[in-house]
Amino acid sequence: MLHDPARKTAKPPILIVLHQERSSPGRVGQLLLEKGFPLDIRRPVLGDRLPSTLANHSGAVVFGGPMSANDPDGFVRSEIDWLSVPLKENRPYLGICLGAQMLVRQLGGKVAADSQERVEIGWYPIHPTEKGRLLMHWPKMVYHFHREGFDLPHGADLLAKGDLYPNQAFRYGDNAWGIQFHAELTRAMMQRWVVHGAHRFIMPNAQQGREHLEGRMLFDAPLKAWLSGFLDQVFEKSLQSVD
Repeated sequence: MLHDPARKTAKPPILIVLHQERSSPGRVGQLLLEKGFPLDIRRPVLGDRLPSTLANHSGAVVFGGPMSANDPDGFVRSEIDWLSVPLKENRPYLGICLGAQMLVRQLGGKVAADSQERVEIGWYPIHPTEKGRLLMHWPKMVYHFHREGFDLPHGADLLAKGDLYPNQAFRYGDNAWGIQFHAELTRAMMQRWVVHGAHRFIMPNAQQGREHLEGRMLFDAPLKAWLSGFLDQVFEKSLQSVD
């Protein structure tokens, strides 16, 4: 076996929670690997267990999926309950779309559709709050694929707002973060979502597939740059405060 000097200083893995058999952590996974974090990928919907502690992990990322945080499925309820682990242990946690909505449910907030059943599917603007601007520079446009939004949990700081769904990014305490939008999509992932999600483009306020792909050419570079800095904010800086 070849000696790898980096093995001695390797960071503990980040727990990656996915919700479909073929789901991928995409660009989030790629960037975390580049930053030196191994990935521990689990799919509770397929029977994988989540750890009883994050003492041996650098944190956790819970991704999106076609299900709702309001669904009665056992794994949905179990995941929401499990979020007490990173909160209690003050370990870095990032919830993306469904993962953010699950965090809101764990914190006692509500997840619901727009009163007119309008969706955000495509590229839409976000507006950082003062607290968000103090943390980092934000992209003007982000990619969405959701039909529900969430309340801002009691005690959380709103970091970015949207025009239709007001709560787009928040921080709770030192180490728990939630974002409503998707910065993790690679080009191949977006093309797959556009094909398999085309039936949703008839929903109110949804953009058509060509707008998704055209928007990527215009808006993806600043979104990718933001994501790299955001992951540093969530994991690198958060880890310094909990080690």
